[in-house]
Amino acid sequence: MFLLYKFFTFVLYPLFILIIHIRKIIGKEDPIRFKEKLLQTKIINSTNEKKTLIWFHGASIGEITSILPIVEYLNEKNKNLFILITTVTLSSGKIVSEKFKDNKNILHQFFPLDVPHITKKFLDKWNPNIVAFIDSEIWPNFIYEIKKRKKPLLLLNGRITKKSYRRWKFLKNFAKEIFSSFNSTIVSSRESLNYLEKLGSKEIKYFGNLKFMSKTDNHNRLSPSIENNLNNYKVWCASNTHEGEDSYCINVHKNLKKHYSNTLTIIIPRHIDRVEDIFLQCTSQNLKTQVINKDDEIKKDTEIIIINSYGILPKYYNYCKSIFLGKSLLKKFSFSGGQNPIEAAKSGCKIYYGPYVNNFNEVYDYLETNRIAKKVTSYDELANNLVEDLKQPKKIDRDNIVELNKFGEKVFNNTIKEIEKFV
Repeated sequence: MFLLYKFFTFVLYPLFILIIHIRKIIGKEDPIRFKEKLLQTKIINSTNEKKTLIWFHGASIGEITSILPIVEYLNEKNKNLFILITTVTLSSGKIVSEKFKDNKNILHQFFPLDVPHITKKFLDKWNPNIVAFIDSEIWPNFIYEIKKRKKPLLLLNGRITKKSYRRWKFLKNFAKEIFSSFNSTIVSSRESLNYLEKLGSKEIKYFGNLKFMSKTDNHNRLSPSIENNLNNYKVWCASNTHEGEDSYCINVHKNLKKHYSNTLTIIIPRHIDRVEDIFLQCTSQNLKTQVINKDDEIKKDTEIIIINSYGILPKYYNYCKSIFLGKSLLKKFSFSGGQNPIEAAKSGCKIYYGPYVNNFNEVYDYLETNRIAKKVTSYDELANNLVEDLKQPKKIDRDNIVELNKFGEKVFNNTIKEIEKFV
């Protein structure tokens, strides 16, 4: 089956190239660094061959954020260590490159295509001692080549949904070849543990979702002038919204306005290329709307602000204590819904979410049990809850934060012990 996969990826290689070039044209790829995905640019391997190289790969911001505590710990503890981080998305590349721009021992590159000749060339150049894939990043050509070279291969925060399990089940032998190739599999949930066991994984461990390890910087705040301005409003936030949910947020806003004339709604879309569309939706209903970039001041009488910048989310989590997390309210998310709520929870937010959070069921169940999160099924229900929330002064539930941090520390310690077996 590996041979068949190799053949198809090789045949489709010209199509992959075309897709990447199209993505570059429409602004979804770095205009210069996109060549890294095709290995059409020289790989600058500044690592010392005498040092150990650990390669972490995650698709986007969420995956990389989940393992940052591990990266920072390993970098601090072992000076004879190089760390390579690869990502797929434009936004994740920008954030990782910026975060570690002054650290010569932590390097970033965009993940190359999973095509046989590219995987070999990439591994020849970097020659990693240890490889760790994150979440659901399963790339057969890379896995085959890494196993062939007898390099330790780890799966961190491994996640298999019910939907993806059904697909893998039809390729049972192929799945077993792939998932048995991991020397250690640390899963994100008991559900994933069950599915991966059935698919042939070995050495499976569950410590809790790795995203509980993330450190929340409660000092990462908005500027004093912006906070002072926001204090004049009744503020709530709709975070990580997807197409179709923005109209719900607008309806919630209009409902809240009936109770509080000074309502301010903050919309933070998952993908900022949707900002213009959301802006037009708001203005078409005569709502005073402002697009915000980083620390822009809020104009007088603004009703809705739309965030047009990555990396600003934690600042608003530290201010807005009532939030709605998107990709959860519409039926189209029934198989792949939900956004990870841990960062918001660890900022002391009260979280509202829709019924379609299949990707994070266990996390939401945990938060709901501890009264940190609450499920809503319509914009009316969300609005009614927010009406009650906004009656009260903003309050951080520090007890919840302490408990979440304790749990995160436990997950971190167990995960580090497992990784250090291979370092």
